[in-house]
Amino acid sequence: MSVLDSRGSKLPVKRSIKDAASEILRVKMAVVGLNFGRHVVNELISQPVSELIELKVVCDLDRARALAVAASTGAEARFDLDQVLSDPMIEAIALITGPNGRAELIRRIVHAGKHVITTKPFELNPDAALSVLKEAKSLGKLVHMNSPSPRLSADLQQVRIWQQKYNLGRPIACRRACWASYREQADGTWYDDPELCPVAPIFRIGIYCINDLVRLLGPAHSVNAISSRLFTGRPTPDNAQISILFKSGAIGSIFASFCVNDGNPYAYDMTFNFENGTVFRNVGPQRQGNKGVKSRMSVVACRDGDEPLMEHVDLNEASGEYLWGDFVRAVRGEQLVDQVTPEEIAAGIEIVRAMARSAKSRRTEDVTYSAP
Repeated sequence: MSVLDSRGSKLPVKRSIKDAASEILRVKMAVVGLNFGRHVVNELISQPVSELIELKVVCDLDRARALAVAASTGAEARFDLDQVLSDPMIEAIALITGPNGRAELIRRIVHAGKHVITTKPFELNPDAALSVLKEAKSLGKLVHMNSPSPRLSADLQQVRIWQQKYNLGRPIACRRACWASYREQADGTWYDDPELCPVAPIFRIGIYCINDLVRLLGPAHSVNAISSRLFTGRPTPDNAQISILFKSGAIGSIFASFCVNDGNPYAYDMTFNFENGTVFRNVGPQRQGNKGVKSRMSVVACRDGDEPLMEHVDLNEASGEYLWGDFVRAVRGEQLVDQVTPEEIAAGIEIVRAMARSAKSRRTEDVTYSAP
């Protein structure tokens, strides 16, 4: 079953992990990088994901950390990527390391004959990202990530569906926001380095919004960034906003902050204006405890001479999730619909690079693009 996007292309209707598990042999996986990677491990060993993926190995340079995670999961501990790459049993690697230099790690993995799923932010170097993604494709190896997703998530699909259904017309502007309450201290990690973590709230939690806007609005023309340090003990900011002018003339803005404690964190709200209507996602206070509802979507549309139309839908999927079921099906040879392109992934990184320049210059900076 499928629906059509605004370009007439087929979009997948999400199949549950449970459905996939009944069809597909489990993929044998290693997790490399166990700082944030511990959260990924918890997903992999919990149902329903564990019905699709068999966690065989956990790997970290910190031997004590690797041994502790191995002891709690029953996986085998390794302390070096080469040890994982030389293991013929491992089919895929979840690479959960910092973004700096990740492309080279992925290159080693795909040349060892293994698929990759990794995390945001993908890379800091758009040329390196584009090169390794094309190289992986030429080798027949997957490189998936949680943002941008390998295919449009249900909430972004819904935007396109309504754009077509209600003839919303051209995109005009999109405003995104995400906040939480952090009170961090410097620890010498990449989070402390403005070169490796530019405009930190945007790069760390607003990156999902950047990647979403690229999928929905296309390539950007220029970026302006502002930020401040209010509570953080890190040398990087904790409160930030960027404005993006897209080549189409549409305007995007993203606010991200570690300074807001309102009990409504990580809502990732969206107000998306079109010439004939507006789409909303998680706008306003979100009721806690609504099991399975991750995206509360609404559209209001205007037709000449008629009362405005309104429609609501609740979805159990949101942009930024690890799409384990899609990854496993792709490993087993299934072709996904409306897949993200290497150029779209690199375009998000180009916006980050312009954002970093703007943070330094305090001026609007043009976005430049890698050669195809």
